[in-house]
Amino acid sequence: MQDAITIILNRYDLTGKYLDKIAIEELNNYFISALSRIKAAEVINCQAPKIIKEAAARLYQEQPELLRPGGNSYTTRRYAACLRDIEYYLRYASYALIAGNIDILNERVLDGLRDVYNSLSVPIAPTIRSIKLLEKILQEELELNGVYEINLIAEPFQYMISSLSEQDI
Repeated sequence: MQDAITIILNRYDLTGKYLDKIAIEELNNYFISALSRIKAAEVINCQAPKIIKEAAARLYQEQPELLRPGGNSYTTRRYAACLRDIEYYLRYASYALIAGNIDILNERVLDGLRDVYNSLSVPIAPTIRSIKLLEKILQEELELNGVYEINLIAEPFQYMISSLSEQDI
């Protein structure tokens, strides 16, 4: 996994150039948002169980058929697997947020997900909905904790949603 700084430096190193105005501006933007990123990660760290529980509760309230016989979260084992996956999405979104780079999402979450979900007959629509709910709940938690730069958390969640939406799962 590379962070935003490493990506910028590697890009210039590969071409043998000094950092120009564009690179300095990119680095500056990363550092300007650093405190908000750290605060967001702290909220995620402290509130993760609450956020995950709320996302699952909202998902199952909207789609109760998932919990009924034949639903993908029917049985304790499947329900626990769904909660585990929701936790993965939140945790890796926090890593991408801190790094300022979404590549970790491909490396650790999205690559191979298609095969796993196909083999287990996991429907993708509820998965996408759970990620949208995570983003919304995290935004609410950030506002409650005085972090108002909530737009910066959108990138990892939107990337996962977009990537999963594009796949033929």
